[in-house]
Amino acid sequence: MNIFVGNLAPDTTEIELTDLFKIFGPVKSALIMRELFTGVSKGFGFVEMPGKAHSLSAISALDGKTVNGQPLRVNEAMARGNGGNRRR
Repeated sequence: MNIFVGNLAPDTTEIELTDLFKIFGPVKSALIMRELFTGVSKGFGFVEMPGKAHSLSAISALDGKTVNGQPLRVNEAMARGNGGNRRR
């Protein structure tokens, strides 16, 4: 399951993100989105976990948790091409 992680502090690393989620199960990948030219964090990223049960446990436990001074926003990522998390 692909998980959206928002409101990341600028200094949060992919290693920290992986460590945070691996408490709940295996982490296939963790990626923080960055500005193309500056490399500065955009404040959000994605974590992929192979198991749905592990993913749902992580989402439940980590949504709102403060990491590096920022309360995280964690939910299931929407598939590409469907407008992201926007509602119409």
